[in-house]
Amino acid sequence: MFAKKISRRNFGLLTAAAVVSVGFATPTFAADVTIPIIVKDTTSFYWQIVLAGACQAGKDLSVNVPQLGAQSESDINGQISILENAVAGKPAAVVISPTEFKALGAPIDEAAKSVPIIGIDSAADSQAFSSFLTTDNVQGGRVAADGLAQAIKEKTGKIAGNVALITSLPGVGSLDQRAKGFKEELAAKYPDLKLIADKTADGMATTGLNIMTDLLTANPDLVGVFASNLIMAQGAGQAIAENKVADKVALVGFDSDDKTLGYLDDGTIYALVVQDPYRMGYDGIKTALAVSKGEKVDKFVDTGANLVTKANSTDPKIAALIHPKLDCK
Repeated sequence: MFAKKISRRNFGLLTAAAVVSVGFATPTFAADVTIPIIVKDTTSFYWQIVLAGACQAGKDLSVNVPQLGAQSESDINGQISILENAVAGKPAAVVISPTEFKALGAPIDEAAKSVPIIGIDSAADSQAFSSFLTTDNVQGGRVAADGLAQAIKEKTGKIAGNVALITSLPGVGSLDQRAKGFKEELAAKYPDLKLIADKTADGMATTGLNIMTDLLTANPDLVGVFASNLIMAQGAGQAIAENKVADKVALVGFDSDDKTLGYLDDGTIYALVVQDPYRMGYDGIKTALAVSKGEKVDKFVDTGANLVTKANSTDPKIAALIHPKLDCK
C-alpha cells in the first residue's frame, strides 16, 4: 500500500522491476477471479501509471490483478513468454499492451483460444482482442503537428522551416500511428514545414539525446522536432537544454514525467501530447472482467489525447493527467 502523497521519483524507486511481476503488491481477495495485466516496460513511469489504474480497479472490483511485464520495451521475446505463462495459469482474462505489432500477433491469437484478451495502448497483428482501449495515436500525431506549428510560429513569427521526427523503436504500432498522423497533418495543413529527418532509435534516452544532438549539428536551421514518446522526449529535451537552443528550436514530446514536465516549465519543451494511462489500466481490468462474465463491451475505446503547454498545465483536467493518482487504496 502506498501513501497518498508520493513523488514520481520515489514511486519509481519503490516500484519493483522484476521480469514477471512488478509494482503494487497484488491484493488478496476472497474472490478467485484473476486478471493479469502485462505491460511493455515495468521500469517506465508511464507504465507504472497504467499499473496504478489496474491495481485500483482490482481493489474496487475484488479481482486479483498480477502485474507483469519485462524491463524494456525492446524485450519482445520476454513479453511473449510472460503472456504464455499467464495464460497457462487459466485466468479469467488477460490485459496486455503488445510490445511489437507483428511479433505479438500470433501469440495473442493463440492465447485468445484459451482466455479473452483485452488490448491496451498499442495494437498487434491480431483480430482476437475482445476489446481494445487506446489513444487514437494517429490523432495524437496530428495534435503534435498542430502543437509544433503553433510553437514554431511563436518562436519565429511564421509557420515555415525544417522539422524532424524522432521515433523510439521500429515496428511499434502506436509509434507508427503517431508518425503517420504527424506526417499527414504536416502535408495537409503546413506545407511550408519540411520534414528533413525521420529518425528511429533503440528505445534508450541516451540514443534520443545523441540523435537530437546530431540533428542540431547537421541542421543549424532546424526549427522544430516531434519526439514521439516519453523516452525520446527526455533525450531530445536534454540535448536542447545542453545546446541552449530552446529559443530557436521548438520541441513537442509525448507523455510526461518529472523530467519532461520540468522541461515544459522552463521552456525547453514547448508542449507534450498526454494520454490517459491510468484510465487504460483501470478500464482495461474493468472491461476484462465484463468480458469474462459474458457481458457485451465496446470493441474499441478511444481514451483520448491532449496537448499540454505551460499555459494550460494548471487547468483541472490537464493537471489530473500530468499529476495522476499513484496510490492504490
